[in-house]
Amino acid sequence: MKKTLLIAGLATVTLFACKKDDGDNNASAEDFKTTEQKALIDFVDVVAVPQYTDLSAKADALNAAVVALNTTPTDNNLANARTAWIDMRSVWEQCEGFLFGPVEDDYYDPSMDTWPTDYRQMDSLMSSTSTLSQSIIQTITYSLRGFHPLEYILFGANGSRKAVDITPRQKEYMLVLAQDLKDNCQQLATSWSPMGGNYAGTVKTAGYGSTKYTTRHEVYKAIADGLVTICGEVGEGKMQDPLGANAGAADSQLVESPYSGNSVSDFKNNIVGLENVYLSRYGSRNGKSLSDVVKANNQSLDNTIRTQITAAINSFNLITLPYEQAIYSQRTQIQQTQTALATLQATLDVDLHKYIDQYIKD
Repeated sequence: MKKTLLIAGLATVTLFACKKDDGDNNASAEDFKTTEQKALIDFVDVVAVPQYTDLSAKADALNAAVVALNTTPTDNNLANARTAWIDMRSVWEQCEGFLFGPVEDDYYDPSMDTWPTDYRQMDSLMSSTSTLSQSIIQTITYSLRGFHPLEYILFGANGSRKAVDITPRQKEYMLVLAQDLKDNCQQLATSWSPMGGNYAGTVKTAGYGSTKYTTRHEVYKAIADGLVTICGEVGEGKMQDPLGANAGAADSQLVESPYSGNSVSDFKNNIVGLENVYLSRYGSRNGKSLSDVVKANNQSLDNTIRTQITAAINSFNLITLPYEQAIYSQRTQIQQTQTALATLQATLDVDLHKYIDQYIKD
């Protein structure tokens, strides 16, 4: 069996070498290892750490805006708090392009972004006389923490909330929710920081003494798994659950971020986050990337992945209504986006994983 695999492997290498005129490459082992290592370093330094640092800063800004709204409950301050919520949400959704490490291991994701909100428990909490504090909020169910209860207070049903409508009890609640988000994001950023938990170092030293990843193959598989997972989460979960089997089965109550009307932007930012990871870029930063690792030996696969990412991101532009309306009247456009996501997901799950198994051995 081993001899058969070896022959097959040699045949594959020869095939790649002979197909250079079709856009395929065959990197030297030394050059490939250099690219492989630099891409991991730049994933950390260009994408992961800057994004989590930015997320923490956005959480600080949201908290400050909520405090200002509590102190001076004007519609202008409410608008500022809403803008801060959307700004933070944009960064968070992009961070979901690499849901591995502390964000998953230490439950930051569910504590900040569980959906749907449990309205019965929220009503019970709002009607109680118990003091709301940081210690209390950290012990309650995830569905009463994070983005979405705060979204409901700031936006209200269909975004109709006025500053004067926010009750004293809701003000108390929004203050602890915003502080909780701020604390979680600060801790998440610290967990990656070399001066904190140094998960950055855990990734960078994969295969060279990392306490979690004994090989670079393992961390590349984790990165690829994250890309596959977010495609499925968006197309098969966030979009499909409220869409239902037909228009009659659609349920707008299952739409994520419905109060702000931000759902389609959320979905799109998830895939922009995927693109950030694959291309190793964020804002004005860029570096060696998973794309460079792939095209070192298979230019055509890299071209396919990049094309499919672009197609998936652009497909969201077809959905021109808030998602809670689109599930009834733009089902065809939604399904086109789902198809683009499924195509990308299949390529990442099959072809990218096969590539990593074949070429990243250390």
